Amino acid sequence: MPHPRKSPDRPKDTLDRTSQPSSQYAAAGVDIEAGNRAVELMKAAVRSTFTPGVLADVGSFGGLFALSDLPAQPLLVASTDGAGTKVKLAAEHGAWQGIGHDIVNHCLNDILVQGARPLFFLDYVAADELVPENVAAVVTGMAEACSAAGCALLGGETAEMPGVYTPGSCDVAGTIVGLVDRDSLLPRTQVMQPGDLLFGLPSSGPHTNGYSLIRRILADHDLSQQLEDGQTLLDAVLAPHRSYLPALLKLEEAGIAFKGLAHITGGGLVDNVPRILPSGLRARINRRSWKVPLLFRLLLDWSGMEPEEAYRVFNMGVGMVVVISADQTGMIQTALPEAIPIGALTASNQPDPDVVFEE
Repeated sequence: MPHPRKSPDRPKDTLDRTSQPSSQYAAAGVDIEAGNRAVELMKAAVRSTFTPGVLADVGSFGGLFALSDLPAQPLLVASTDGAGTKVKLAAEHGAWQGIGHDIVNHCLNDILVQGARPLFFLDYVAADELVPENVAAVVTGMAEACSAAGCALLGGETAEMPGVYTPGSCDVAGTIVGLVDRDSLLPRTQVMQPGDLLFGLPSSGPHTNGYSLIRRILADHDLSQQLEDGQTLLDAVLAPHRSYLPALLKLEEAGIAFKGLAHITGGGLVDNVPRILPSGLRARINRRSWKVPLLFRLLLDWSGMEPEEAYRVFNMGVGMVVVISADQTGMIQTALPEAIPIGALTASNQPDPDVVFEE
């Protein structure tokens, strides 16, 4: 990749030069050749994401990205996150490529809600022992997600760290950088008011949140069982995190003026919607306005958890919330029929914004 993928305890780049095998290093648990092979396997996928702004090829010490056609008041927006313990479940079942989509789309959605569009993505893949084919599958998934978003996979790190990670474990994280004009920055809290409507965009599953609990819940269940919707239980819980860029572009093209966007990640609707609201407003959400997907209903039933907790742990089928003026209701439903009216903003005497659920 454009900046080096190397073992963190090795002082020199291992990707752009031929290294002689070190039996002592291998005995310590680090296989330089495995890292080199992983990079060779992923090169084509990485290069496929290169946009005109990318100025350095795979193997450079640092990724170079040229900024052009800048808006009047350009702002860079950056976000870093990890795929969490979903990685462990994916590793147990060899579902590596979807994890690449997960981390890119999670980070992408986090900057979309501020009005930014992606420029480039940087990744980090670490394990106790590198399996080149697995690393390449993860990065190929990242490349696919980046290409779909018009985002360059600019650089990354592949780390083999025995003793830090437990045998068989893996960690996947990433950083995204995007661009927005200051005048287009979201949320626009100064124009939010009582009566503004909340529309929910469906999620593709739990996305990347709640997997420590999900793994515990599923420990006594057959992951190959067929669900009513035709998926296996395993496919349902490993469904890649959805990118909301295509849906939001449709709304923009239809002339929808967003007042705010909330990515429903850890903390669910309870914690994420208030993050975009000004003091003096609260969100009232009708939980009966959408049908909670089967997977979430099963997790709720099998765990015995209260619904109030579930709406804070999981997205419960709503992965993005859009705040618009009430007079744009018809426009949003025409442009994006999947958008579901789930509630509205109301005045509040409380200093801190919050969410009130209605049945």
